[in-house]
Amino acid sequence: MRRTRPSIASLRKEAEHCRACPLWKNATQTVFGAGRASARIVLIGEQPGDREDLTGKPFVGPAGKLLDRALAQAGVERAQTYVTNAVKHFKFEPRGKRRIHKKPNEQEISICSQQWLDNELRAIAPELVIAMGATAARAVFGRATAIGKSRGHIIKGQSLVSEVEADVIVTVHPSYLLRVPDEDRESAFEEFVKDLQLARQYAPA
Repeated sequence: MRRTRPSIASLRKEAEHCRACPLWKNATQTVFGAGRASARIVLIGEQPGDREDLTGKPFVGPAGKLLDRALAQAGVERAQTYVTNAVKHFKFEPRGKRRIHKKPNEQEISICSQQWLDNELRAIAPELVIAMGATAARAVFGRATAIGKSRGHIIKGQSLVSEVEADVIVTVHPSYLLRVPDEDRESAFEEFVKDLQLARQYAPA
């Protein structure tokens, strides 16, 4: 029996009160996906960062600005896409006055994917999913995926969740580019742009 497709608006409202895993306790708020509910391209990251946790919007911090620049160079308009994260609450550890990003564990990724990401993909039914980083790839494929071996090409016709089939591009998370040594940063950024250029054929004309 076919499941009823949820709407992004109803999912976003429901996610505001998510208590499915303990990460909500220390986070400011749920950071749900944003963008076109009918997007042909969905970009998935790991989790909100400090800036995203405070604003309630995905990819608005340093990594988000870098993603915007890369998408523009790749010829993909962010306004035509839907951007979200595998995990919807900011996981961090305090260090003085700063909150330092901490990687979500397998259980947190699995719970959040089943609760929210899978339903986002059902609601949107995109043609292409761009998994940015190891956590996003784990959430999309349901298993650990080597970024280096998987990037640089389109993985066709993947069955992601029930009733959703899409092509997939695997690439690095833009925050990775912020950690690359200065001498390698430009070439790493160019490789990231090259990965995103693969998505141009899915972008609206």
